[in-house]
Amino acid sequence: MNDQSIHEHIESLVAEEHRLLEHGEAGRLTADDKARLDAVQVQLDRYYDLLRQRRARRDAGQDPSTAKMRSADTVENYRQ
Repeated sequence: MNDQSIHEHIESLVAEEHRLLEHGEAGRLTADDKARLDAVQVQLDRYYDLLRQRRARRDAGQDPSTAKMRSADTVENYRQ
């Protein structure tokens, strides 16, 4: 997966997130929508993490293609 395809996934997820958030603002967010929104937000965190890994590897003179998408549990429980 290259940076362009990662960005495309992110853009798609952001569009879906915005649509779901608009449903919530209009009071039309179902339980399924809420579950999907939570899943989308976790996926966004994972893709952003992957981009950060790729950039860090590139900046360190390493091959960015060796970066791997981390599990949701790892990304969501990461402490800064």
